[in-house]
Amino acid sequence: MLDQVKTDIDSLMAEIGRNARAAARPLAIATADQKNRALEAMAAEILAHREAILAANAIDLANAKESGVAASFIDRLTLTAERIEGIAGAIRDIAALKDPVGDVIAEWDRPNGLHIERVRTPLGVIGVIYESRPNVTADAGALCLKAGNAVILRGGSDSVNSSQAIHSCLVAGLKATGLPEHAIQYVPVTDRAAVGAMLSGLGGAIDVIVPRGGKSLVARVQSEARVPVFAHLEGLCHVYVDKSADLDMAKKIAVNAKMRRTGICGSMETLLIDRAVADTHLAPLVEGLVAAGCEVRATEEIRGRIPGLVAATEADWSTEYLDAILSVSLVDGISGAIEHINRWSSAHTEAVIAEDPAVVERFFTEIDSAILLHNASTQFADGGEFGMGGEIGIATGKMHARGPVGVEQLTSFKYRVRGTGQVRP
Repeated sequence: MLDQVKTDIDSLMAEIGRNARAAARPLAIATADQKNRALEAMAAEILAHREAILAANAIDLANAKESGVAASFIDRLTLTAERIEGIAGAIRDIAALKDPVGDVIAEWDRPNGLHIERVRTPLGVIGVIYESRPNVTADAGALCLKAGNAVILRGGSDSVNSSQAIHSCLVAGLKATGLPEHAIQYVPVTDRAAVGAMLSGLGGAIDVIVPRGGKSLVARVQSEARVPVFAHLEGLCHVYVDKSADLDMAKKIAVNAKMRRTGICGSMETLLIDRAVADTHLAPLVEGLVAAGCEVRATEEIRGRIPGLVAATEADWSTEYLDAILSVSLVDGISGAIEHINRWSSAHTEAVIAEDPAVVERFFTEIDSAILLHNASTQFADGGEFGMGGEIGIATGKMHARGPVGVEQLTSFKYRVRGTGQVRP
């Protein structure tokens, strides 16, 4: 029986791969107007079917609550009328972006008269594997379409009803505007064998995999994938408060970076404070976080100054809490902050709060995370906030795409060389 199930899944996934590859060619040559009309139609379908999406989401939420998952997980899974408006708005924002396909990135002339252009092209077929966030279904589908790619979406079992309801709206938008309905496919089974099939590349159908989820998912993808991967590691994000920082600004940023939404990858997980201002800055910062409902885990040095805090262990420095929990340490200035971050960071997002330009310059130069911020919350680690009209995720690797993966990052390039009869001697 198990062999039959695996055979059925393999057959299903192979068909999905063939359909995606067939859809990729017409998508690659679709005009900007065709793609934009499809995106606008998708947004309209989502708004028209918001009640059906909310009903599907209610099923997912009931199942999740019954299984006893964390509150941060519930937050990521939850859809509201406002969030559905945001999903439709994000699709329309993507439609408003410049079409990257065909964009001339660079051009130059050679002494022999050849004119060379480097031009953006679609990647082809993208596999997106993600967990819990149903909005990723819309974001990933819309971004891949805008960049001229077919996409195969495999969401988590926890959000399957919500994701399928959203996916049906995307397909309706494709059909209404004459683009291939298989341009955006959703894997309709929750069996993990489907993930394994995608990681194998589906017989050459998939060109790149984008994982968006927890450490175990990303580790599996990086271990098993037989196609290129846009790595998206966990968000072990740090905020360093320098002795030159404005205290009121630091308090506002620290609370926002941790507590605005604790379950997103851009949420601060570790706060580092310059030991030189421990007497003036430490207590106000910690008290502000505690007052906002955050559990603070601190070093013994800090607990000696502020009683009642939870003791931090070494494991805390490498933990992505995705919850209202934060680890705090004192460090010896910018050098100590750089040392701590370079040791423990997942290379996602870090922020420095400082007025000293020399400190900021060292922070930007000596830390190699994908996103670095000065005097701003780590919660800005988001493609929409970067003006990209949404993102599939934050890539923490160093090849091809890094940081928010938007429409430009979902393209490759080719060279066009124009001559007037030249031959090589």
